[in-house]
Amino acid sequence: MEDENIALNSVLGLELNRVFFAVRDTANKQKIIEFARDVLQSERPKLVDSASSENPAS
Repeated sequence: MEDENIALNSVLGLELNRVFFAVRDTANKQKIIEFARDVLQSERPKLVDSASSENPAS
């Protein structure tokens, strides 16, 4: 499952990159950056939780 998530995130990152460079308007590029930042920040707690549950403290 983790490999599938990594692959999906890679594809989504490439698509976001493609859209970013296709957009000419700087204001729209800023919106894309803010959206990506929000998504990454919302995913970070999930990643930390899953990592800590996979590697319990000894």
